[in-house]
Amino acid sequence: TVRIWDVETGQQHGSSLEGHDGRVQSVAFSPDGRRIVSGSDDRTVRIWDVETGQQYRPSLEGYDGRVQSVAFSPDGQRVASGSSDKTVRIWDVETGQQHGSSLEGHNGWVLSVDFSPDGRWIVSGSEDNTVRIWDAETGQQHGSSLEGHNHWVLSVAFSPDGRWITSGSSDGTVQIWEVETGQHHGPSLEGHTGRVQSVAFSPDGRRIVSGSYDKTVRIWDVETGQRHGPLLEGHDSDVFSVVFSPDGRRIVSGSGDKTVRVWDLQHTPLLEMFFNKVSSEYLFPSRMTDGWVRGPNSERLFWVAPHLQMGLFPPFQTLFIGQYIQTRLDMSKFVHGAAWTQVRGDWAEASA
Repeated sequence: TVRIWDVETGQQHGSSLEGHDGRVQSVAFSPDGRRIVSGSDDRTVRIWDVETGQQYRPSLEGYDGRVQSVAFSPDGQRVASGSSDKTVRIWDVETGQQHGSSLEGHNGWVLSVDFSPDGRWIVSGSEDNTVRIWDAETGQQHGSSLEGHNHWVLSVAFSPDGRWITSGSSDGTVQIWEVETGQHHGPSLEGHTGRVQSVAFSPDGRRIVSGSYDKTVRIWDVETGQRHGPLLEGHDSDVFSVVFSPDGRRIVSGSGDKTVRVWDLQHTPLLEMFFNKVSSEYLFPSRMTDGWVRGPNSERLFWVAPHLQMGLFPPFQTLFIGQYIQTRLDMSKFVHGAAWTQVRGDWAEASA
């Protein structure tokens, strides 16, 4: 199934979109927000009407393998899809017909596709460890394959200005490429301890977000290649998908723990500054293991009851979507060890 959620309330919008006969591997909104495209293991691409929840057109068929990734063109008139049959295909949204011939060249499953902001190019990432750029009109490959990853390329995305491409791989790295030259932009972004399943640029193009099988979400500075801000932890399983909100203030992540989490970036620096006088090192605790919330040095801080563990989320996470009891973790007044005496002092100041 495909489900639509209200970002403000966390409630499901309408009924589930049903029709696929296999696992849904990829979904994307149209630029105007009126349509959703989905790709599935049932070898079909389907387009849905957001308001009615009905399928907008008959299924787009023709693949000899699973549909691994889908993307709308910037004008919403075409859909690109990548498949385990090693091809990329372009579809006309109104007619449901394939646009031109299949784009062939990859020697492995095509795991991710994306349109450039001007609709001129399509980028694809594959199990053959390469990234390729295609002319969306002619179907011809643009330049040479982009090589540098030493394992599958699981996710690709264009920057908002179309100058850069980012890719995430099973080799645990994120890379940035220049579209015109095909050259690397800086060194690989390293830090994840598991394969990088999903990458996306921020709306201003200055940041990249990545989600990994190490259960974390990380934000990177495009210019410096350094991690930006705190490590976003809370998922209890692999992070399969990440994306920035259109205003760049939030990140949405989806995980194998059957939850969707929304992270608030706007308030994170403010929180760090405001609570620095108390104990900023504990404001962003490490992930919970065996029920224990741990500090920056893996020290045990406190234990959470089993029925609350899956629904626990930190203060800079604004929304939790999942079938668990939701419990917000507030570390703003938390102190540890010898610093416990500050609790009395802060309380007295607040009461004065």
